[in-house]
Amino acid sequence: MNSNLYMHGGNIYAEANKLGCNPNEIIDASASIVPLKTPSSFQDYLHQSTSDISIKNYPDSHYSNLRKAIGNLHNIDPEMILPGNGASELITWAAKDASLSGVSSVPAPGFADYTRALKCWEASFLYTSVPIRFKENRARNFHCETKADVLWINNPHNPTGILWNKKSLESIIKNYQLVICDEAFLPLVPFGEKQSLIPLVEKNPNLIVIRSLTKLFAIPGLRLGYAVANTKRIYRWKEWRDPWPVNAIAANTGELILKDDDNINSWKKEVHDWISVEGQKVYSQLNKIKKITTYPSSTNYFLIEGIESLNDMREKLHDKKILVRDCNTFQYLGDNWLRISLQTANNNIRIIKEINQYLRED
Repeated sequence: MNSNLYMHGGNIYAEANKLGCNPNEIIDASASIVPLKTPSSFQDYLHQSTSDISIKNYPDSHYSNLRKAIGNLHNIDPEMILPGNGASELITWAAKDASLSGVSSVPAPGFADYTRALKCWEASFLYTSVPIRFKENRARNFHCETKADVLWINNPHNPTGILWNKKSLESIIKNYQLVICDEAFLPLVPFGEKQSLIPLVEKNPNLIVIRSLTKLFAIPGLRLGYAVANTKRIYRWKEWRDPWPVNAIAANTGELILKDDDNINSWKKEVHDWISVEGQKVYSQLNKIKKITTYPSSTNYFLIEGIESLNDMREKLHDKKILVRDCNTFQYLGDNWLRISLQTANNNIRIIKEINQYLRED
């Protein structure tokens, strides 16, 4: 089996070993994590969660307080919520449900974890092509003409950053046995919550929405996400999986962060302002570079297409301690494509400078 088949971005420790440097010296634009300095209170919550009682006792297997905090965030019944060991664990259980519901339609290009999870259960699936070459950044109608039983959606779409219009998604839910919507990046999108399908779950028992806390709060090491679904489905997933998939430190930290309304609101505003300002600057600068086409994005990454292979440029950036996302794991993409995540202002300048220099010399 190809060991790179399900490779994600963010392999910073392995790459630091290859480069013989400290991980802090690397600009990791391969993983779409918010690079801003998080509020000190969030760090305080992590320290509180490492107390003796947290690590010397088993976690609450019901994750009652965390589910209540998530429920308050979305104004929904906590019984409709299942915390998970990152969104990836929950994608695995969604795939098991999908395997019991028929043939899945998977977006292509799209996140390779969907097919990874479906193959766990020997589920049938087909790829459904997603348009990717848009020239404007706005919410778009989702079009899908597949005869599958299960529809997988990610909003915004990964790797393009296209934001799908909620009304267009709502109109097709009834057409499928099961609809699985991955909203991992939606909290990062300015005004993105308007397009969320979470408010539709209660009246649509065939709908599952999966969220990640990794992206917004920059806590990928804690591994924390959650699913929102019909209560019967949530209970069934609880019976399928391990008793304590989320450790107490992650659960307690997530709960404390989500209960801190003032800091969350100010943090979201900072993130949205960063994406709006830096995103436009980076897009404008990349768009001036010949030999590549940069497509607009609603979130914190850009899909780039070269007129020829970009593998050599990716390697040269790597040698400069800049990681960008190889797109070979995305169906229908290949060597001519890269995904670059938004960084701090200074690091964005450095990335653009190095890309410019490489393409001028090429």
